Amino acid sequence: MEVRFWGTRGSIPASLTAENVWEKVRHALEIARDKKLSAGTDIETFMEEELPFWAKATYGSNTPCLEIRDGEDFLLCDAGTGLRDFGNEYLRTYGPGSPGDFHILLTHFHWDHIQGFPFFVPAYIKGTRITFYGCHEELKKALTLQQDHPFFPVRLKDLPAEVRFISLDPDERYEIEGFEVLAKKQNHPGLSYGYRFERDGRSIVYSTDAEHKFETDEEERPFIRFFDRADLLIFDAQYPFLDAVTTKEDWGHSNSLQGVELAMKARVKHLCLFHNDPATSDKNLDKLLKDTEELVPLVTEGGRLKVSIAWDGRVIAV
Repeated sequence: MEVRFWGTRGSIPASLTAENVWEKVRHALEIARDKKLSAGTDIETFMEEELPFWAKATYGSNTPCLEIRDGEDFLLCDAGTGLRDFGNEYLRTYGPGSPGDFHILLTHFHWDHIQGFPFFVPAYIKGTRITFYGCHEELKKALTLQQDHPFFPVRLKDLPAEVRFISLDPDERYEIEGFEVLAKKQNHPGLSYGYRFERDGRSIVYSTDAEHKFETDEEERPFIRFFDRADLLIFDAQYPFLDAVTTKEDWGHSNSLQGVELAMKARVKHLCLFHNDPATSDKNLDKLLKDTEELVPLVTEGGRLKVSIAWDGRVIAV
């Protein structure tokens, strides 16, 4: 399987400002000057080996959307602004006007998780089929309301594509496009649902917009089972630990320390931090990754766990 991230920011899109770009270029030039680069220097090698990620790239600005691929099936999680980029890439690949068959699982209806759908160009192509899945009762109503007047000029019912809605029950297993899918209720304002995907002995867990507050081991145990031995755990780590347990407690999000602890207890292979705070710079996201990697041997007493951070366009093979 393969996971491609199309949107990784939480709450609201995060613009890359002129000031941000200025800082990146300035830092890159400082390093280049220190290295005394010559005209014959391989620029690609220099960028790859010498520059930190934040200075040569960006974690991105889109809100949540990711694609899980195994063959030609299009299975997506959430419909944030990253869905627009996915749709545009689909049309570049298959040609303008090409209808497709898309399956989108929604964690919940907060704007950052649905706001990309009105701009999903394949929805305006006759012959396209789009199936939404979710555990909330008012699945169709929420997507309809977003496109009702005066919020958007094209109503959901007027889209040329065929749009269907399928309700799922948490803790029940379903077969969706060749994947075995299990949904789990999570602690978040209005409730969100995480998803576990299994296929050919591999497993991916998408668990965002979840605040993990356990009073007892018994309360924690269902999530340990949900994450159990996952090859990849995509985990909400929007806030720093101190913020998550003080000023932003009960806001419905988690942190990297909790991610490491839960991943190790569940014997997860790869923990990918997700739902990046729009107020956190690329530079500080680099620092978050480094700090989290340093946590692993402290929390796990020498245990192994691969840690990474999601960014728009990142592809992870599972």
